[in-house]
Amino acid sequence: MNLESDKRLNIQLRLDFSSAPTGEARQAGREDIESHSVVNEPERPANTSRIMEEVCERTNLKEALRQVRGNKGSAGVDRMTVDQLGDYLKQHWPAIREQLLNGTYEPQPVRRVEIPKPDGGVRKLGIPTVLDRFIQQAVMQVLQKRWNPTFSQHSYGFRPQRSAHQAVAQAQRYIAQGYGWVIDLDLEKFFDRVNHDKLMGQIAKRVEDKRLLKLIRAFLNAGVMENGLVSPSVEGTPQGGPLSPLLSNIVLDELDRELECRGHRFVRYADDCNIYVRSERAGQRVMESISRFITQKLKLKVNEAKSAVARPQERKFLGFSFTAGPDIRRTIAPKSLERFKQRIREITRTAKGVSIKTIMEELALYMRGWRGYFGFCQTPEAGGSTSPLEKHAKFLLALIGVQSDMTF
Repeated sequence: MNLESDKRLNIQLRLDFSSAPTGEARQAGREDIESHSVVNEPERPANTSRIMEEVCERTNLKEALRQVRGNKGSAGVDRMTVDQLGDYLKQHWPAIREQLLNGTYEPQPVRRVEIPKPDGGVRKLGIPTVLDRFIQQAVMQVLQKRWNPTFSQHSYGFRPQRSAHQAVAQAQRYIAQGYGWVIDLDLEKFFDRVNHDKLMGQIAKRVEDKRLLKLIRAFLNAGVMENGLVSPSVEGTPQGGPLSPLLSNIVLDELDRELECRGHRFVRYADDCNIYVRSERAGQRVMESISRFITQKLKLKVNEAKSAVARPQERKFLGFSFTAGPDIRRTIAPKSLERFKQRIREITRTAKGVSIKTIMEELALYMRGWRGYFGFCQTPEAGGSTSPLEKHAKFLLALIGVQSDMTF
């Protein structure tokens, strides 16, 4: 080892973490064929045999630590908090780095957390330890820079410079172009059902570094601790870790490529996928064939109760719906408004003995966030500029006796 490389190694070991168209598209009488965009190919393993060294680079680790601190979040099974992570890394980083580079690092089980879904049931989250979140974040940053340019232009979820608003706007454009039927696909318990072997096969097409492949497999198989007992994880990518969203895009990239090859107009945000066609008959045909592809090729399951072929005005997409008629506009889906009202009730229901100032602060915080998202709708009240959001917000404030001219 020469002097220069020895210096670089010493710098890494002394990291200071304290500073911070075919098929049914043609069968539908060519009505749903669109010109093919360039389909990006996955990155080949060339130059990917030493990705773990990139993961352990000082700049990448500094950014990973900054992100984990900024995201805050709960402690994992070891009860270490985000605030304690920096001091822990100062003491233990050289040994952790050695394990990562040798391919011997073993993640701890994730902590099971269940949160209620707005429409009933619970969403199961898996909270990794803060150390594992830090390592996942460092891995994600390196892989996302490599993989993001290869993903489909129709994919909007968990990607830099892409958003739910962009996905909704693209759906609106398809409808305005005359594609007035939607195949609304709901994947049943998607994050819980991802096939590990299939996922690792997709990753291996893009990555040659066996240490990284082993590490990702270890994260997938780390197990889940619930009520003090650890259960093995044989499928799924638990929501709660920084790596999970990127892995979900890898899984569904195969769906994107299939839809592109068939010439469909579609929009996907994570596991929410809408395909737009001109007729109900074409929609039923697409629903049948794509459901078969998802089941047989991706080893996932379509939730038939929540999936449908319908007019876009009858469905919601990322909390929004659309008006009928020649002037297609974005509107807030009825279920989203109901959730808004329910949340207001919850805030005010716990207000006994709490000052009006505290109530107002919590309401204002919630409603500003809601306005930031649903302010994207295009349905002001007739004869004025008041949006449905502001109308409901001011009405609900009035219900608890608060007169406010607050701007959201």
